[in-house]
Amino acid sequence: MDYWRPKICYLVLLLLVVVLILSLSNWVNGVQQVPCYFIFGDSLYDNGNNNNLPTRARANYLPYGIDLPGGPTGRFSNGRNLPDVITQLLGFDNFIPPFATASGQEILKGVNYASGGAGIREETGRNNLGVVISLNGQLQNHKTTVSRIASILGDQESATQHLSKCLYTVGFGSNDYINNYLLPQFYPTSRQYPPDQYATVLIQQYSHKLKTLHNYGAKKIALFGIGPLGCAPGPVAMYGTNGSACVNYINKAIQLFNTNLKTLIGDLNNQFRDAKFIYINAYDLLFADASVGIQDDLATTIIGPCCPVANLPMNNGILTCIPFSTSCSIRYANIFWDGVHPSETVNVITGRRAYMALNPTDTYPIDIRRLIQLPFL
Repeated sequence: MDYWRPKICYLVLLLLVVVLILSLSNWVNGVQQVPCYFIFGDSLYDNGNNNNLPTRARANYLPYGIDLPGGPTGRFSNGRNLPDVITQLLGFDNFIPPFATASGQEILKGVNYASGGAGIREETGRNNLGVVISLNGQLQNHKTTVSRIASILGDQESATQHLSKCLYTVGFGSNDYINNYLLPQFYPTSRQYPPDQYATVLIQQYSHKLKTLHNYGAKKIALFGIGPLGCAPGPVAMYGTNGSACVNYINKAIQLFNTNLKTLIGDLNNQFRDAKFIYINAYDLLFADASVGIQDDLATTIIGPCCPVANLPMNNGILTCIPFSTSCSIRYANIFWDGVHPSETVNVITGRRAYMALNPTDTYPIDIRRLIQLPFL
């Protein structure tokens, strides 16, 4: 039996459970668990920061947002994205606003800085997509927000106390592969580094930037690993699988990054005793072991993109929906929304297991629910 087939079946069962969840209230009723939530990342987390940028990494058009009450917002999904789900689980009354539009006192509850196409490396995404806001750029935007919060609260000490109680989620690395390392026609990195060295360099750069985030007052930080990009329909179409279900060499490269990232978590926790970093195992989160198979036609239906995507091998890795195209009719049963981004259903599963782990391997060393309960000041 193919390695991924039982794992896909398990995901199908989870999707069916989540259908029931989605049919209930879309919002969690309860007390807001943290005063603020700050989000850094790429298109998996972006909720509108790229809308007015000169970039091909945008999602402010249909069929994106088809399952959101207000339609397209810039989220790379048919509905809620991963931070939206976490925001609901944290008990917020509203979604966290993007930096591009956040203003006034609403920034006291958090800001989303994420940008589709962004990476750890400064050049990632820019040569083939256009303008994106790198991790460095997002940190600069956060520095601006911190200054604004200090002005609202009256002084820096009050801002520091406020920020120390917030949750921070950070998700980078995917684009440093699919919009950098795997596009040698645009970027030289694959000629400069073998996969193991590239993962090491990325983590070294990531480490410096995470220390900057800590210096800006972050104390409770959840880092998302990279998911199995080699199994997404975009990379499968672009690079081929040589008879496997996924592009194995891509997944192997990503696992090198994830392994190093988990090690970095331990190093950062040893270095900064006033903070806590955790790792969210995005790679394995949805593909836990199961013992039953699934028919080929069902697997094909669920794994393929729900919206039409352009000819990937000829389109330089643009993995988004064709504007104003017609999406699949059973959206809740699809793993992928477009060439690489998950559907809202999958975002709900991932967000819930990041917030409260179901298996010991979901998060390390603790989950988000326990992270926000830590009494750091």
